[in-house]
Amino acid sequence: MTDKETAILTIAKQAEAAGGRAYLVGGCVRDKLMGKLPKDHDIEVHGIAPDALLEILKGIGEPLSFGESFGIYSLKGLDLDIAMPRREHAIGRGHRDFEVEVDPFIGTEKAAMRRDFTINALMEDILTGEIIDHFGGRQDLQEGIIRHVNDVSFKEDPLRVFRGAQFAARFGFKVSPDTVEICKGMATSELSSERVEGELQKAMLGSDTPSVFFEVLREMDQLEPWFREMKALIGIEQDPVFHPEGDVWNHTMEVLDRGAKLRDEADEPYAFLLLCLTHDLGKITTTTFEKGRIHAYGHESEGLPIAETFMNRLVGSKAVKEYVLGMIPSHMKPNMVAYSHSKVKNTNKMFDEVSSPKDLILFSVADRPVMAGDFKFQGDRDFLEGRLKIYQNTMSEPYVMGRDLIESGLDPGEDFKEILDYAHKLRLAGIPKAEALKQVLSYAKKLRTNKR
Repeated sequence: MTDKETAILTIAKQAEAAGGRAYLVGGCVRDKLMGKLPKDHDIEVHGIAPDALLEILKGIGEPLSFGESFGIYSLKGLDLDIAMPRREHAIGRGHRDFEVEVDPFIGTEKAAMRRDFTINALMEDILTGEIIDHFGGRQDLQEGIIRHVNDVSFKEDPLRVFRGAQFAARFGFKVSPDTVEICKGMATSELSSERVEGELQKAMLGSDTPSVFFEVLREMDQLEPWFREMKALIGIEQDPVFHPEGDVWNHTMEVLDRGAKLRDEADEPYAFLLLCLTHDLGKITTTTFEKGRIHAYGHESEGLPIAETFMNRLVGSKAVKEYVLGMIPSHMKPNMVAYSHSKVKNTNKMFDEVSSPKDLILFSVADRPVMAGDFKFQGDRDFLEGRLKIYQNTMSEPYVMGRDLIESGLDPGEDFKEILDYAHKLRLAGIPKAEALKQVLSYAKKLRTNKR
């Protein structure tokens, strides 16, 4: 028995000895019934006073309070939350705007009523293993349904809109029509970006089909305000030769799901999937109809400010933002160079422009179009990975640096960056260092002569 399991059992036994009862609650019960190994364990202790619970915890380890007035504790060193049953009443529109009243004697039904969905309102008696199910959660688990517990309390927390969508994506469940309807009327604008992004991350990293997250939000009329750029993709037509799947929304959702299958190979899985989500935002402003054909010229660059607005609204990590915004302008290049078998210097330049050449190749696989008719522009992953090895080998060779130029008698000046940029171009072209140094010095001499 692990330390956590021992602590759980000890809490339950001592709670019983004090006249109370301890239950596992929430996601750990749900996951166990789904045949999954729970990552987190939450305990709810009924029938004893808060002071008595605290004394029990002190006898087991070092209690840590996450809100002592709310009756929420953990034990140091254990991934275990211990709480007392409580009532919650909304006093604002944010996820944390609640007035909380601890009531150890409220009973299991009223305690479970504050939960969001029936599958999360299940309880398990720790000592007997009995499942307490007041709202039909077991049946909803069996039928694959996300259903809210209570009309009144559910609407008090707008984050539940996104929680419902990410559960549907992760578990492959359907959201109950009644729950969809109640979500349509919930205002989410007052939520913090951290909370919304947290639900997005769970869907992106925990689902084989993260598109479900967005499809559910679309069904709930909840793409705005947080995902308004995605909503703008709906109905934007594409050339059916290249995109028989339909509009830009359909294409983006397909790319996202193909990307999810490659996620574990990526250097930055979450950022990679955000790239899949945002790569074609430029088509919002660039799509045109010319001579019976649909075009989106320059969408790879025109999409940058749109993607930046989206990322600034939702994404907290500067590194993730830089990754995505740095990759979008190059997102079409891999399949193009693979199709044309471009020269090595071109593929070297392409890989050098992005933070993760490996992920750029993976994206090209996710973005690979399924062509109509006989024309097949499918890219070539083997070709691209072969060229990536050449690029990596090229970058591992000695190259001209600033100190080499100074040692050769070139004084630093305002034009030094321009000269080093030229040296970098020679490096990408695979020119050996000795020859490159001669060419750079010659270039610098001509540059400075022309400026006199």
